[in-house]
Amino acid sequence: MKINLIKLDGKKVGDINIDDNIFNIEPRVDLMSRVVNWQLSKKRVGSHSVLSRSDISLTKSKAFKQKGTGRARRGANSVVQFRGGGVAHGPVLRSHEHKLNKKIRKLGLKSALSTKTKENNLIIIDKLESDGKTSSLKKHFDKLKINSCCVIQDTKISSEFTKAISNIPNSKVIPQIGANVYDILKYNKLLITKEALKILEERLKWTSEKLKECIATT
Repeated sequence: MKINLIKLDGKKVGDINIDDNIFNIEPRVDLMSRVVNWQLSKKRVGSHSVLSRSDISLTKSKAFKQKGTGRARRGANSVVQFRGGGVAHGPVLRSHEHKLNKKIRKLGLKSALSTKTKENNLIIIDKLESDGKTSSLKKHFDKLKINSCCVIQDTKISSEFTKAISNIPNSKVIPQIGANVYDILKYNKLLITKEALKILEERLKWTSEKLKECIATT
């Protein structure tokens, strides 16, 4: 599948081929939902907690005798039914992270990329060239009709571009190794550099056999 390769100012450089098995598959909404839930679960801190009965330091002496008062028997003051006592079955410190199969994560990422392609919200940029000024970058974005974007760049991070885009709201820059379903779907436009596209396609083409061969040779 061919797509336009443009500069940041909107001028067309040429055409570039993108892999149909990555950018033109039938999106799986169910898998994208599972991957997003997996990502957000990993981000949760899980620091919610309350004091249980064993965490409360109160007297354990009997408030009144066991029998003869007509009241229910009572021991420690730290029990849950009294004021100042512990909480029964309350939240505790824990991790909300859960496991998700690598194949599902991979197919979810392909589905997210294909979704942007089908919506015509995928833009391939030749190079991220910037003078470091937010105003000039904002003009380029206005030409491309970008009001919300996620930029995936290669390993050579442009400090000037990062500086310029840092003051533009609803925008985020991530390296290609950090490409994820949540950020791709969160923003309207997806910008990928030409070099990042090559690395991303090679990474998603890898099968388990190729990965084993690579590990064996290193």
